[in-house]
Amino acid sequence: MSEILPSYVKGAWWAPESDDAATVVRDASTGEVVTRVSTKGLDLAAALDYARTVGQQSLGALTFHQRALILKELGQALTARKDELYALSSRTGATKVDSMVDIDGGIGVLFTYSSKGRRELPNTRIYVDGPAESLAKDGSFLGRHIFSRLPGVAVQINAFNFPVWGSLEKFAPAFLAGVPSLVKPATPTGYLAEAFVRVLVESGSLPEGSLQLVSGAVPDLFENLGLGDLVGFTGSASTAERLRSHESVRTGGVRFTSETDSINASVLGRDATAGTPEFDAFVKGVVTEMTVKAGQKCTSIRRIIVPRTSIDEVTGAIAERIQQRVVIGDPRADGVTMGPLASIEQRTEVLRQVDRLVAAGGRIVVGSTDAPEAVHEDGSVSVEVDGAFTAPVLLRFDEPSADAVHEVEAFGPVASLLAYDTTAEAIALVGRGGGSLVTSIATHDPAEVVELLSGISAWNGRVLVLDRDDARSSTGHGSPVPHLVHGGPGRAGGGEELGGIRSVLHHMQRTAIQGSPQMLTAITGIWHQGAATSSEGRHPFRKTLEELRLGDSVVSESREITLADIEHFAEFTGDTFYAHMDEEAAAANPFFPGRVAHGYLLVSWAAGLFVDPAPGPVLANYGLENLRFVTPASPGDSIRVVLTAKQITPRATEEYGEVCWDAVIVNQRDEVVATYDVLTLVAKSSYEAERPLSATASTSSAS
Repeated sequence: MSEILPSYVKGAWWAPESDDAATVVRDASTGEVVTRVSTKGLDLAAALDYARTVGQQSLGALTFHQRALILKELGQALTARKDELYALSSRTGATKVDSMVDIDGGIGVLFTYSSKGRRELPNTRIYVDGPAESLAKDGSFLGRHIFSRLPGVAVQINAFNFPVWGSLEKFAPAFLAGVPSLVKPATPTGYLAEAFVRVLVESGSLPEGSLQLVSGAVPDLFENLGLGDLVGFTGSASTAERLRSHESVRTGGVRFTSETDSINASVLGRDATAGTPEFDAFVKGVVTEMTVKAGQKCTSIRRIIVPRTSIDEVTGAIAERIQQRVVIGDPRADGVTMGPLASIEQRTEVLRQVDRLVAAGGRIVVGSTDAPEAVHEDGSVSVEVDGAFTAPVLLRFDEPSADAVHEVEAFGPVASLLAYDTTAEAIALVGRGGGSLVTSIATHDPAEVVELLSGISAWNGRVLVLDRDDARSSTGHGSPVPHLVHGGPGRAGGGEELGGIRSVLHHMQRTAIQGSPQMLTAITGIWHQGAATSSEGRHPFRKTLEELRLGDSVVSESREITLADIEHFAEFTGDTFYAHMDEEAAAANPFFPGRVAHGYLLVSWAAGLFVDPAPGPVLANYGLENLRFVTPASPGDSIRVVLTAKQITPRATEEYGEVCWDAVIVNQRDEVVATYDVLTLVAKSSYEAERPLSATASTSSAS
């Protein structure tokens, strides 16, 4: 694979005509040439324009659910060829465990966003944010917020340590939002990024223009970006600051988010003494974060903050675990648990930063900066001068307030021990990092957790609380998950990657829409009170999803409430709350005029008033949302219900969809008694009573 590494732009693979001035990329373990990288002659402006035109058009034609299903297909394509990626990943210095974190982690992001997209987003092209706001007393003027996709390209600049996961964690939410991506991987491991992109291209599932790859430098990138474009950057804090100050970002409207190096911490609680599960989990987490990916993780633990009375025991336990479990060498060799750094240059930089920490007062108490013995692929052991091997290094600072330990990051298997006497001191030490991606806490004392969190949350994007109850199930200090925010304040970049649907919305514009109920219904695909309704013809429960329209409505007959009804419901359900059973006590309650009907009695009766009982397109009721009881109903009152089709959501992979119905219960004086949403599953097209559309549909009640 020593040819020039190609880029994928404008729907085709591209490589420069010559390798003049190309950067040589070497195997991290052996120093052998893997490939050469160059973008000489690449028309970056044309690639960006291709994304904004072809990519935008192809993604814009799809709904959230359709894009989510494509993400699943892409995840399946990578899973089928995962072994190829693992083999290539070993050349970056990654062990099998390291590769799993990167490759399987990236695939997991695709599957997670596919699932969340179908469960949490509508089957539409815009996302409605929050409830409607009434802007006029008569309800004729409303306001609502919507999110619509940005019209540009999402440029994703990734770090060398996670060539697969680091790319896919940015690509998945952008794709789900409907924004095309241009991926720029880091040069030392860009060949693995090229490999996974090739798999995606060859799958045939990528919409045209939705993903492009630039293998190499992009010196004029920001000059070609403008309003509607986004940049997601992962790398050093200094580089992020330089990019953020570019004119395109400062005044040109380019959205810039960054996830940068941070001096993350792990705090051992004062109760977590040697022999407790929390102590063991803490030591295990520290050693894991020092050695997985050879410590080349933006989330790795750099500062180990422990009670002064436990520092010697922690030092010994870390040393023992490293001695027992860490075998340095070529990841392709049996038994190796920690590979090399990504490159010789990276090793040089890590050792330089260790020297800075030593000069600032750090004492090396575990490990050495000397080149370690390493296991080679053939099983032999020697000091490998051509490989980027480095031993785990643990430093101890007698003065925990030394500036360097809170500012200098050796981006490798390096961490520093700091002692504290009080919880307040531990909080202050965490804050000295200037903003971190993650801090972990190991303690079984809830009071200490609360005190620590109150002091450190503002300085962290994520906090892991580790104790005996979650130690085995925890994903660990250094493992961001796609469901939750990955990012952090201050030095950590001030941005957010991942975070479930939040990260999808980063690629969209929130806009306040003002208008009449009819117009907001047309814009949002959600029926609003005051918009047109239709109660002509068939009962809406007799209509398939294809026939049903927003505003289709049914107005029920009335039903009178008697005292006997209330008492029967109380006896039948066991709900004998005094407001239903004791006239004097109920009248003394400031909310009731006397005995009143149960709210759930009213909701149950409402179902009986609006449900069409015969088999039909409505397959199941799967819940109520936003239930509010507004006006009490007394014996002698009558209620009726108005049910209106509020939102219709076809499921892309099923023969049914979801319908949200607006339900309003009113009394004989037209006062609103209760409001809520009824959720049903409805067949898409012609319904046959004997056809089982799903296990749920065939066993659930329609009311």
